[in-house]
Amino acid sequence: MSRRAIASTAVFALALSACTTAGIASNPIESRWVGHSAGEFFAKFSPPISDSNEGSVTVYNWRGGYKRIKQQNGRTASVSCSAKIAVSDNYTIRDITIVSDRPGANGPSYCTELLTAN
Repeated sequence: MSRRAIASTAVFALALSACTTAGIASNPIESRWVGHSAGEFFAKFSPPISDSNEGSVTVYNWRGGYKRIKQQNGRTASVSCSAKIAVSDNYTIRDITIVSDRPGANGPSYCTELLTAN
């Protein structure tokens, strides 16, 4: 095989590897939910409030987890979580982006506490 063919094959393989759809979860919420059914998420936490199509991906706007909690500083607060959930055409969660969050009862993120609890 010539050097040109090897170089062309290497460039093609590198370009193809950049097209992957699976990523590494960057936070505990994504670790818990990416790859799972959106139906499972919405059944557990409440249905989305709206959606929009972006090609083969549907992005759901979700808000839930309304609760009054006692925070680490001793104060009570009304909290909720808001997120954009990108779902593939087979209804599998591809990405979760937190839009609105508050400090939780045990740390800096109520959304993390809510969405990663068993």
